[in-house]
Amino acid sequence: MRRPASAFHFAYLAAVVIKGLDGAIETVAGLITTIAGPWPFYSLAVWVTAPELSSHPENRAAHLIRHGASNLAHAPGRFVAVYLLAHGVIKLALAINLLRGRNWIFPVATVLLLGFIGYMAVRLAGHWSAWLLAFALFDVLTVGLVVNEWRRHDPQAFAGVAAKWRRIPTGFAGKLHRHP
Repeated sequence: MRRPASAFHFAYLAAVVIKGLDGAIETVAGLITTIAGPWPFYSLAVWVTAPELSSHPENRAAHLIRHGASNLAHAPGRFVAVYLLAHGVIKLALAINLLRGRNWIFPVATVLLLGFIGYMAVRLAGHWSAWLLAFALFDVLTVGLVVNEWRRHDPQAFAGVAAKWRRIPTGFAGKLHRHP
């Protein structure tokens, strides 16, 4: 008999759906960039932010949108297209398989999301961005929810992985925490 869904399960579903929608948007943006280049995004950003900047020239959000679109427009088109397509397709595939509840996807999703977080941490170390930090924190939250769902969904497999991690030699740091 299945347990009733918890607030964590609903948060997990919401995070996965958001990841899936983001993946779909990135995939479409990657296809558009492949066909037309990055300039349509800059033109769209200018068109969308123009009314706001004409009435409120100091609007920080509108300037950030334009700045980001300008950076995208001046980046190598092929890199932008490949990045958006790869990132989008991976996120979309993860979301679809997580929503299907496939057992094999939980460790794969955990590793891939940790990879995304690591990449964002490297980018943050080189250039600070509040947006990138927000995305990284959302991925950290998503990893926690995926691991929790994995534990709930397949307790035996999760327990096996957890036991293997406990047997890994801890080295010097582990010796500091042992009591005689």
